Amino acid sequence: MALATAARSRPLEVDRAGRSLAAGEPVLIYDAADREGETDLVFLSELATPELIRLQRRDAGGLICTALSEETRARLGLPFQSELLLGASERYPILAGLAQQRLRYDHRSAFGITVNHRSNFTGVPDNDRAVTIQALGALARDARTTAPEAIRARFVAEFTSPGHVPLLYSAPGLLAERKGHTELAISIARMAGLSESVTVCEMLGDSGGPRSPEAARRYAAEHGWVFLEGRTIAEAYFEWSG
Repeated sequence: MALATAARSRPLEVDRAGRSLAAGEPVLIYDAADREGETDLVFLSELATPELIRLQRRDAGGLICTALSEETRARLGLPFQSELLLGASERYPILAGLAQQRLRYDHRSAFGITVNHRSNFTGVPDNDRAVTIQALGALARDARTTAPEAIRARFVAEFTSPGHVPLLYSAPGLLAERKGHTELAISIARMAGLSESVTVCEMLGDSGGPRSPEAARRYAAEHGWVFLEGRTIAEAYFEWSG
């Protein structure tokens, strides 16, 4: 997974974040005060380990989800959760109203289906989730060079649904369309030339709400990990992508 070389300069912390993901280290991403106002603890999916899952579960505490780029989602032919709800609404009319509910912080949800790897027992333990997430990352890595029919057959052969790993899909226009943690983290992976699947988890505080950005920044500094704000990532990505 060699880092992509680009003539355009990027902030040192953005490049460091790419190197950290490539080394299997976490990165902390804060979106924005006028959005969720949350920091996510993020790692590259194909380098998932039980220790990284345990870190997210213990030190972050939010929902552990695996994000895929829109390009990977399209090659796999996977639906958004809202599309599944609408599709079933003729039989279950209550679902139509649920699927149309607008988010308070964004215009749509990134949620897709939930999966387990077929080798899992329950899918919940750190070991099980690490296997599922690592396999998703490997699938995302290979999706770019594998025919859609073949990669879809592999997805069906390796995974079952419903499961205990929720999938998130980035917006088609990435940061030009949406600046959620999904898009921000996928952008770092793309700039670094890595597989376009990352696993994210919200960092919660002791007050019952999200951990403050100041507390998250201190946590990152204590561990020697990168802390990035969404605007820094977005500026770097727009410059990099031209």
